[in-house]
Amino acid sequence: MARFQQKVVVVTGAGSGIGAATAKRFASEGAAVVLVGRTQQKLEKTLATLPPGNHLVAPCDVGEADQVETLSRSVLEKYGQVDVLVNNAGVIVQGRIHEVALDDWKQLMKVDLDGVFHCIHYFMPALLSSKGNVVNISSVSGLGGDWGMSVYNAAKGAVTNFTRALAMDYGTDGVRVNAVCPGFTLTELTEEVESNQQLLNKFYERIPLARAGKPEDIAAAVTFIASDDARYITGVNLPVDGGLTASNGQPKQA
Repeated sequence: MARFQQKVVVVTGAGSGIGAATAKRFASEGAAVVLVGRTQQKLEKTLATLPPGNHLVAPCDVGEADQVETLSRSVLEKYGQVDVLVNNAGVIVQGRIHEVALDDWKQLMKVDLDGVFHCIHYFMPALLSSKGNVVNISSVSGLGGDWGMSVYNAAKGAVTNFTRALAMDYGTDGVRVNAVCPGFTLTELTEEVESNQQLLNKFYERIPLARAGKPEDIAAAVTFIASDDARYITGVNLPVDGGLTASNGQPKQA
């Protein structure tokens, strides 16, 4: 498929995991991809996996508004357009709320929520011009609660409803806003769980497809919902979770 030829796609958190897989999938479908992340070396590593194209490595901390503003200007100077914005950058904080340090709360909100706001705020004028679209990477944690993940749940819950509201605000302008909500996905953020087979099995007992997601599974959903194949879809928070949210939380029966 070549659904994104002559399109410019900005992907945050593109240095690894879902962001890297998403960047690769867009590039494979013809897009010029702007790889955004805090670490130049990781972005260069992702770039090396992409098919040849007019791609850009753009180090940026999305939690810093001035850096995102500078990023948006440099992207428009290079390409003159932005067609898709994928807000993927994120961090995780675990622990019950009285155990969470205030600085950890602030850092997660700065990246997972403020970063989404900053990117949409500064890239929306270009998206209005191109009648493009936004895909936020939320989480099933934004659709329901998790044990010991209240800070992450708070941020992703905000992104989930932010997505709905933005779709209402910009629909008449021809800009679509959706979110993809991954379930348990094998990335750098889940390495601790992956190394614990007993804990991993508990996760799989709750997932009808009986496996974790792969970054490529999420990337496929992101590119679909950003494409013209989904041109009548907006305001949706799409679970990509192997059926996890379809269940009532009970483990599979033997």
